[in-house]
Amino acid sequence: MELVCAAHGLSKQYGHTYALQNLTMQVPKGAIYGLVGRNGAGKPTLIRILCGLQSPTAGSYTLYGTPFRDPAIQQVRRRMGAVVESPAICQDLSAIHNLKLQAQVLGLPSYQDLPHLLELVGLENPGKKKVRHFSLGMRQRLGIAMALVGSPDFLVLDEPVNGLDPQGIVEIRELLLRLNREHQITILLSSHILDELARLATHYGFLDRGRMVQEVSAGEVEAACRKCTHVEVSDVAILARVLDGMGLDYTIDSSHTANIYAHPHVTQLVQALAKSGCQVSSMHQQDESLESYYMSLVGGEGNG
Repeated sequence: MELVCAAHGLSKQYGHTYALQNLTMQVPKGAIYGLVGRNGAGKPTLIRILCGLQSPTAGSYTLYGTPFRDPAIQQVRRRMGAVVESPAICQDLSAIHNLKLQAQVLGLPSYQDLPHLLELVGLENPGKKKVRHFSLGMRQRLGIAMALVGSPDFLVLDEPVNGLDPQGIVEIRELLLRLNREHQITILLSSHILDELARLATHYGFLDRGRMVQEVSAGEVEAACRKCTHVEVSDVAILARVLDGMGLDYTIDSSHTANIYAHPHVTQLVQALAKSGCQVSSMHQQDESLESYYMSLVGGEGNG
């Protein structure tokens, strides 16, 4: 597996407080890697370190296999674009002039591709309108366009949909999926809106108190969170025999409860159980969310 970014034993200490502790992470090439963690888990610190804005207290990380202490890392960082905290935008300039300013900072010889970037992020017709008059969603898209100046193939985004209305969230989602699928850009992003993150991510890193609790693929999370029918009965052994006879996939939770991973014909199932002398006490649909999956790993309440 080719890795765009990897961290090994990464720690960041402020006085007696650790923001990151012995963290290990692997971001595969082509992934949309979602960082999940409540407030204080260490997400912003990790992102700032990977972007070169802070140095770790201990441990190491690589970008495209280059160690962060290697002088060549500065050249490697040109393959990386980022929006950390809020986009670094000049409010009194137009969108295209902000992109030209970014191109100058990067030392790019031509502005030829800049109008295409605005079109790519859905800002092809802002004209000379100053950014201060943009909506929040437009400013977020412009921030992503600025991160794409120089044609990076690794994009790091800190809370890219924070504060957006539902339409703005959908627009950013569609943009990120397009960048990943059509332009083969690897994306690392954090978001406290976990339902939205679940619509994007191919991989997850679950953080808690500065530690990486688990790294897992979206497919593995989906399997763990798959929909089921939770049923409580008087005799789970009879339920198992009936479900086997109906060819349904299930797991036994206790002597009286089970989860059925299919869409059973409820009337048929209840009648078959009654005929075998088994009574149904309750039956309801159950679908574990990404947030509940995270909380089952770390315990406690809430996410941020």
